[in-house]
Amino acid sequence: MRPVRPPWCPRCGQPEPHFGPCRLCREWPAALYSARSAVWLEGGARTAAHALKYGGLSRIAADLTAVMVRIIPAPDAAVRLIPIPLGRARLRRRGYNQSLWLARALAAHWRLPVLAQLLVRTRDTATQTALTPGARQANVAGAFAVQTGVLRGRSPLVLVDDVFTTGSTLAEAARALEASGFTTISAVTFGRASIPDFS
Repeated sequence: MRPVRPPWCPRCGQPEPHFGPCRLCREWPAALYSARSAVWLEGGARTAAHALKYGGLSRIAADLTAVMVRIIPAPDAAVRLIPIPLGRARLRRRGYNQSLWLARALAAHWRLPVLAQLLVRTRDTATQTALTPGARQANVAGAFAVQTGVLRGRSPLVLVDDVFTTGSTLAEAARALEASGFTTISAVTFGRASIPDFS
């Protein structure tokens, strides 16, 4: 598996030359200050991520997080891990949330709590695989909400997802959290997909 290495955008972690504002994260909510991925989504990494996401192999979450914790520094002890939730229809079809499995495995390594109920999907969204960056952003707009009463105070949060492509899902989740008063949000993913050329 090929690690994602700098040089990269200091905010979103996209390793590409930057001249002026980064095209991926320039419109992110201010609270989302960092996103990091462990490896490029190719070869064995893609196979493993797909086995977790579509194959229902929960044990793979431990293998993926073992890779993540070797590459991504552990967050502060005050942090809470927040898995990206699935929509109801997709959760019903799949029977599990791979991001929750990753968050729980990371929590075991980092000795941090997982708050799986804090963030919820308000509606099902189309699969993002073939969408352009703009269409991805529109697809997830307004798709998340925060459940009150789950967390007292405004602890720092780390969003957990399996794959980063354009960051649209993470940004929209952070937007909902920011609107509820959370001001310090970062994100980690196992894989980072190469962004197709949509120009």
